[in-house]
Amino acid sequence: MTELHYWSVWYPKAASTGLLLGRGLMDPTERLLVHAAPPVLTAEIHDENGRRLAYGKDLAATASTPMCLLQLQNGTIDRQDLWPGETHHGLPVLLPGGEVGILQAWWHAEDRKEWRWQVEFYNSLRE
Repeated sequence: MTELHYWSVWYPKAASTGLLLGRGLMDPTERLLVHAAPPVLTAEIHDENGRRLAYGKDLAATASTPMCLLQLQNGTIDRQDLWPGETHHGLPVLLPGGEVGILQAWWHAEDRKEWRWQVEFYNSLRE
């Protein structure tokens, strides 16, 4: 049985203690795309036993884009807002609510006023 990780993404500036954007369970990864990320976010990675593996607090937006890339490095998580390209195809994408898919394709107009993307979702029951 493969180990899975929980990635949790919070909007720490909402309500009195923050608002959960999504908590997704996925194969271990060092890079995660987040769709519709808030202007500031806090991200955590936990293993299936609840042990925290990485943390990134109050990560401010770096640009106005539809996606951000969270990257794990030495127990910390960094944020880069971006327009995905072919190098991002195959990466997991966390959607608001916690569903995780795999980015299959991305296109955007040169003026960045429109975009189209494809995400694949797959689930399997673990016994």
